[in-house]
Amino acid sequence: MTTLFLIRHGLTAVTGKTLYGRTPGVPLDERGRAQAEMLAERFDPIRLSAVYSSPLDRCAETVAPLATAQRLDVEMREGLIEMDVGTWTNRSLAQVRRTRLWKDVIHRPSQFRFPDGESFADALVRTLNEFHAIAARHPRGRVAIASHGDVIRMAIAHFSGAHLDLFQRTVVDPASVSVVHLGERGPRVALVNDTGSLERFAAPPRQKRNQQRNQQRNLRG
Repeated sequence: MTTLFLIRHGLTAVTGKTLYGRTPGVPLDERGRAQAEMLAERFDPIRLSAVYSSPLDRCAETVAPLATAQRLDVEMREGLIEMDVGTWTNRSLAQVRRTRLWKDVIHRPSQFRFPDGESFADALVRTLNEFHAIAARHPRGRVAIASHGDVIRMAIAHFSGAHLDLFQRTVVDPASVSVVHLGERGPRVALVNDTGSLERFAAPPRQKRNQQRNQQRNLRG
């Protein structure tokens, strides 16, 4: 069984104001950087196998302190990237909410494609493909994955057995952690939108000792 810790990136200066999609160079603001540092502390009880991230700056910056604390590199994966919102890129949320298409975004996302961009259905497929590929690489691992709000919400809805049209009923706050177990018996959603302690996911003492021994061997090698 693989445990995936799904992390939404921290706050930026335009979070909740602008639909910035895949625009490059949108960094965390002061609040987001503080969230990233706190995130690393929240993972203190957990020994991670790997850290993956969307290639966009705001995600990579969110898990950079975590990767440093865990002595791991951050591996960028295109499959974890934000949705391509096409011609809506960099439009304010206030603007797009006034369009006729917004009702489809809210009520029929499974049928919606952003103008000249990506559909929610296609985004879900490539996200799930990436999650399962990561799980296959770490069959008994604990993996941190930094991605984006809608991407994570859609995945949680899918793993919970909900239709794509209902994914927006799930809240995923900036710098929150959601936890999914992937194994032979299918997915299990263990935690959603958490911003507190992750100590409950610490390895049992015997397993922790084995992880420490493996880590020491890797350092000697």
